[in-house]
Amino acid sequence: MQENARRAWPVAGFATALYLALVVAAYGFVSLLTDAEVISSEDAGRLVGPAIVGASALALLLHLGRALGHPERVLAATLLAAVWAWAAAVVVAIVGYAIATGTLLASLIFGLGFGVGWFGLLIPAFAALVAWLALLVARAQSGGVERPRWPWERDDEQ
Repeated sequence: MQENARRAWPVAGFATALYLALVVAAYGFVSLLTDAEVISSEDAGRLVGPAIVGASALALLLHLGRALGHPERVLAATLLAAVWAWAAAVVVAIVGYAIATGTLLASLIFGLGFGVGWFGLLIPAFAALVAWLALLVARAQSGGVERPRWPWERDDEQ
C-alpha cells in the first residue's frame, strides 16, 4: 500500500501532461474543423480559456494523486475524474467571465453554455480516458508488473 502511494504522484503528473496535450490538440482540431472559437464570447478576454484548461488539469492531477494510491476502484475513480475536471472548468469559466465582465447572470449562462458545448464536453471525456489509463498503470504496478527495460538494462538472465 505504501508503494502505491509513493508511485501515485509521478503517474498522476504524467497522466495530467497527457490530458493537457489531448485537450489542446482536440481544441485545435475541433476549432479548425467546425470553424468555431473555443471561447465564443469576446467579452471573456484572452485568459479565460487557458484558465479553464488549467483548472481542469489541476483538478485531475489532485484527484489522480489521491486515487492512484487505491487503484482497485477503477470505475468510481474514472467517473470522479470526469466530474471533478468538468466542474472545475465550469466554475472557472463562470468566475473568469464574471471578473472580465462584472455580470453574474451572463457569467452563469456563459459558464454553463461552455460546459455543455463541444469544447466543454471534451474535458470530462479526456479526463475519464486519461484517468482510466493511469489507473490501469497503477493497478499493473501494484500487481508486480515492472516497467519495460532495454536489453542493456537487463541482467544476464539469458
